[in-house]
Amino acid sequence: MLFVCYPKCSTCQKAKAWLQERGVAFDERDIKQNNPTEQELRAWHEKSGLPLKRFFNTSGLQYKALGLKDKLPAMTEDEQYALLATDGMLVKRPLLIGEDFALPGFKVKEWEERL
Repeated sequence: MLFVCYPKCSTCQKAKAWLQERGVAFDERDIKQNNPTEQELRAWHEKSGLPLKRFFNTSGLQYKALGLKDKLPAMTEDEQYALLATDGMLVKRPLLIGEDFALPGFKVKEWEERL
């Protein structure tokens, strides 16, 4: 399993501890140092079955600075993927990626159901 996170993020730290407490094996990836590619984002979005908007870090400074709340609805999916691939801080984190699922954000109930 792949755990994509920002190590300084308190939610990511909680999610990592949650995984470790349950003995879940995972590879960790720092989203700021190793930004997801457009191809990865497309694959993860498809696995998730969620709206693409769930992959945006809507509470992040970058999201707000770019005024994405107002811009996203007018953007195509291709434009949104390209934008997400430019900066890991725009991507919702943590991300937990398995063989047949992708979970953006840390929601204990969702994670428990998957694991």
